[in-house]
Amino acid sequence: MVDSLRDQLLKSGIVKQLKDERRQQQPAPKPHTSPAKGKPRHPKSPHQSNPGRKDGEIDLAKAYAIRAHTEAEERKRAEQEAAEQARLKRERKSKVQKLLEGQVLNKADGDQVRHFEYGGKIRRVYVDALQLADLNAGKLGLVQNAGRYLLVAQAVAEQVREIDPHLVALLVDPAAAGVDEDGIPNDLMW
Repeated sequence: MVDSLRDQLLKSGIVKQLKDERRQQQPAPKPHTSPAKGKPRHPKSPHQSNPGRKDGEIDLAKAYAIRAHTEAEERKRAEQEAAEQARLKRERKSKVQKLLEGQVLNKADGDQVRHFEYGGKIRRVYVDALQLADLNAGKLGLVQNAGRYLLVAQAVAEQVREIDPHLVALLVDPAAAGVDEDGIPNDLMW
């Protein structure tokens, strides 16, 4: 069999000779001594400046410290923004609650069901016949508050819309929607 070039060189001893010659040519490392006291010096720690480093470079510890400080500032800023948003939401909720006091027209004995779409789902509210006609004509509106759908006058629904438009569940525009003889909007499919 044919030996590889490496195997042939190892057998001949040339490779070993070259390694030995290289070791002999390199001087042995000497311990660093300080010129004043003659004591061996320790090499510089990684925390000290590195003379081989280019200007403008910073060491890894400083980079991590800067990064940690920046991330802490970003977290603090995000927490402050979230707290401000929560405060504004509480204020809007309080305004709507005060506005709705004494304005709710829901009746416990409502026998008619009015279906409407809110939040991507079909919802329902029970009203009487007169309220159903007024709701379909745009004279009344529905406002979602504390998990309930409250029947209110159009003016109150408009005021709630100004405070927080997401809370108005249903407010029919009488000019835009056609109403048939039963008082039901033509755009309803159910």
